[in-house]
Amino acid sequence: MTAEVMRSAKFYALVALVASALALPSAARAQTQAAPGGIYTCTDDKGRRLTSDRPIPECVHKEQKLLNRDGSVRNVVPPTLTSDERAEKEAGERRAAEARAAQQDAIRRDRNLLVRFPNAAAHQRAREAALDPVRLAIKNSDSRLRELQAERKPLANEAEFYPNRPLPPKLRQQIDANDAATEAQRALLSTQSAELERINANFDAELERLKKLWSGAQAGSLGPLPVLPPASRQAARPASGASAAGR
Repeated sequence: MTAEVMRSAKFYALVALVASALALPSAARAQTQAAPGGIYTCTDDKGRRLTSDRPIPECVHKEQKLLNRDGSVRNVVPPTLTSDERAEKEAGERRAAEARAAQQDAIRRDRNLLVRFPNAAAHQRAREAALDPVRLAIKNSDSRLRELQAERKPLANEAEFYPNRPLPPKLRQQIDANDAATEAQRALLSTQSAELERINANFDAELERLKKLWSGAQAGSLGPLPVLPPASRQAARPASGASAAGR
């Protein structure tokens, strides 16, 4: 055998080996697609009943039944979805997952709420703790307004000595400063009053929810609640007031 012939033989042997290796994955895929010991069956668009040992291409858009050898139904293969149908299905699954997560979050919040406020007295203490700083700020604002009004009176009396005449620069400056400070203090007082209403509204809504949770806890519908250790309960009390004030 010449060297040329030997090289040709080696070349063709190598080609055959590569072709065999490439054929193995395809054969494996074909084998996994087939149902060992089972028969796929469906009715195509022309009304023909088709059977095969693997999924039937003519029925990819339809439901196919996978039968055992005795004719009983082993499984039902759903139709292959189009890209739009698949996107819609995935979107629906995401929405369902988000809804489940939201429900779990709501349950967790309710349980945490019951741990923080086991009764109406605990909730009222938290309300008072949240309101106290705002009430003190309103009291200080009222006091400052009274001071400004008291400071304004002598300035107004002095201004009466200058009817139909420009006020002295110093007096004009004092009156303008008093007016600006009074206006700013009134705006601050309005903001503080709104904050007081907001905190009360939040606690009112929370109390309505708690009334239902307390009833459910007594009825046992919420299941066992987590119990905080004493140190954690002590640390949670001021936090509840602070969080309510920030709501």
